[in-house]
Amino acid sequence: MSTIVLAIFIPFFAAAIIPFLYKYVKNIHVGWFAILVPTALFLYLASLIPTISSGDVIVQTMNWIPSYGINLTAYLDGLSLTLALLISGVGALVILYSIYYLSSREALGSFYTYLMLFMGAMLGVVMADNMLVLYVFWELTSISSFLLIAFWYQRKRSREGAKKSLIITVSGGISMLVGFIMVGSMANTWSIREVIADVGTINEHVLFIPAMLLVLLGAFTKSAQFPFHIWLPDAMEAPTPVSAYLHSATMVKAGIYLVARFTPVFGGEAVWFWAVTGVGIFTLFWGSFNAVRQTDLKALLAYSTISQLGMIMSMFGMGSAALYLGYSTESVIYTGSTFAALFHLVNHSTFKGALFMIVGIVDHSVGTRDIRRLGGLITLMPVTFTVATIGSMSMAGLPPFNGFLSKEMFFISTLDISEASFFGLGSWGILIPVIAWVASVFTFVYSTVFVVKTFLGPYKEEKLEHPAHEPKPGMLVSPIILGLLVIAFFFVPNMVGKHLITPAMGGIFPTFAAEGADLGQHIHAWHGFTPELVMTIGVILFGVLLFLTRKYWAGVYSLFPEKRSINTFYGFMLNQIEEKSTLITNKYMTRYLRDYMVYIFTFFILGIGGTFIFTGAYKFTLPENASISNFEWLIVLAMMAAGITVLFAKSRLTAIVLNSILGFGIAILFVLFRAPDLALTQMIIEAVTTVLFLVAYYFLPELDKEDTRKKTKNINLFISIGVGVVFTAVALGVQGNRAFETISSFYENSYELAGGNNMVNAILGDFRAFDTMLEVIVLLIAGIGVYTFIRVRTKKESDQIEDK
Repeated sequence: MSTIVLAIFIPFFAAAIIPFLYKYVKNIHVGWFAILVPTALFLYLASLIPTISSGDVIVQTMNWIPSYGINLTAYLDGLSLTLALLISGVGALVILYSIYYLSSREALGSFYTYLMLFMGAMLGVVMADNMLVLYVFWELTSISSFLLIAFWYQRKRSREGAKKSLIITVSGGISMLVGFIMVGSMANTWSIREVIADVGTINEHVLFIPAMLLVLLGAFTKSAQFPFHIWLPDAMEAPTPVSAYLHSATMVKAGIYLVARFTPVFGGEAVWFWAVTGVGIFTLFWGSFNAVRQTDLKALLAYSTISQLGMIMSMFGMGSAALYLGYSTESVIYTGSTFAALFHLVNHSTFKGALFMIVGIVDHSVGTRDIRRLGGLITLMPVTFTVATIGSMSMAGLPPFNGFLSKEMFFISTLDISEASFFGLGSWGILIPVIAWVASVFTFVYSTVFVVKTFLGPYKEEKLEHPAHEPKPGMLVSPIILGLLVIAFFFVPNMVGKHLITPAMGGIFPTFAAEGADLGQHIHAWHGFTPELVMTIGVILFGVLLFLTRKYWAGVYSLFPEKRSINTFYGFMLNQIEEKSTLITNKYMTRYLRDYMVYIFTFFILGIGGTFIFTGAYKFTLPENASISNFEWLIVLAMMAAGITVLFAKSRLTAIVLNSILGFGIAILFVLFRAPDLALTQMIIEAVTTVLFLVAYYFLPELDKEDTRKKTKNINLFISIGVGVVFTAVALGVQGNRAFETISSFYENSYELAGGNNMVNAILGDFRAFDTMLEVIVLLIAGIGVYTFIRVRTKKESDQIEDK
């Protein structure tokens, strides 16, 4: 197995080992074993930075289903490497944090198993080149995140949040799969690289736009874009380490990655531009607007994550305009939006991960996340306050923190796109920087609320469950490291820009890179008094004003009551679906086997018979068959007589005997057709089943005691005749028409292939040995079950006799 492919599967191997370590190694916290995996992966991936930054890519393949072109091809370029470093690097810090955060009484074996599963799935998503393989890992992230969100399954809100995230993200994933299938059918390949190379031949296809929209639906649901954002706040019921990992650095970035990866395929289209930019910019505003009204610190960060993801998404949309214009000096200007998106993607992972951990520390220390009960923690938790301030101010886009740099680049992107005339922008383009600026003002407000309401003001010890105190030093290590990175990326941003972001740009704009375009940017903290700096100053001034006057304008939120929210509508629709589906299910799930057989056979008649009638698929030509002897006619007539007579049997014993005549008749036919082995098998099976029927039906009432209505009998008669006719038609049709070459010619060489002179024995004992073995096991289990029931019933009757 190649090294890149192995890197994907290492977390899965760890997930299989961790439960045993947790069970048998008692002296060492299992988290110390788990942390070795992301640490090793991060160091290995970091060692590849020089190779990738030089413009090379690493492609390694492991065969999976090569006959269908489905192989696990790991593709590592600048874009996938950037995401993989975030997945492994932040993953290591989260595990370190969780070692001190989670109690030893928790199910730590399960927790770290789920975390490893999720880590491996995310690595598979960002490294997979095959679209179907990407989808497999994509849905595995949904399943593993469901397990992590519902880790505290005793809590109803945890279960509900996990269910909501699973329903929304898996639904989007299914639509994405349909989009992938459309893309694969258009390009005649499942490889993303090959699709990108052949995009000129598919962009005029009738399925191109539908495929684009379906892929975007998958990306929007995973990255919590409006209106699919409602799952993210409820997912905050997960343990804080899960929130810090899934909802700041990994899972929610999967949709962002998907948009970035497929920008070379769909990016030159107006539909893509407006969908990605429009949804992103509105999500940015809606998330920041709703974050201000939250009273729970994690809920505030949840809506801030929604807002920040919308910001990144909108920048990818604006950057895609460069592909419409083609390679030129003008188009390279718009690639700056994509560069800013990638840079902010990295920045967001640092400051948001730190902030989630800070919320966990506050909750862990004082027992609450309710802003209304917090305040005055600065003197009691100074280290926590310092890291919180660094993260919040970076989120607000203030210097000297990395969020300021990417926020400035975002403003530049919105100003550039507002002056464009393509895609029908015209005068509408001015709305993009306006909405971005308003959303940034609200971002400043909720960032200020986070710090001021938690750490400043009076200390309310009477409202806290525990006196405030700094946590164990180990719990502070991870947020401190992330906080230091927030500052470091401000002072040395080009280290990230040159070695990670610029190579990633080559994966998003491969045609530009092939033509020699310089897709990198030199990031400056100071550009002079530029329009974007004026916008930032305006954000600060209006943000301070709104924060100070919040109680006067907070009534605006009454215009958006919870009972009219998308979340409430989702809950109502889900309840309606559950109620209606339960009603319908109760109509046909009668708990009577005869009703289920009616459904099955009716569908068979309509499906097969309807296909024969309406499609003309049925063809029957009588071939030159061998003549039928009188003895064979007698056997068939006897079987027919038994089959008809069993319908009128008044005794179960009579019915079983008549039914066995059918089976033994077939065995005699096998003898006449010179198949003694089949005849022997048929006789044994028929004898065993007859005995089992006799034993089982001994305890059931006589047939004449059952009240079977005439209407039911008529329905059963009609269905029985229909099934018989359809089966006969199928048998005759198959006999007279052969669509494929018979496989028997392969088995005729059984002696050389399997060393057996008897072809049937070779098939049963060698070619399909596993099938035969499983059939024997099934019969054994069934026999044991029947024997057990008989013994239990016999013992029960014996006990009753003794009691009497």
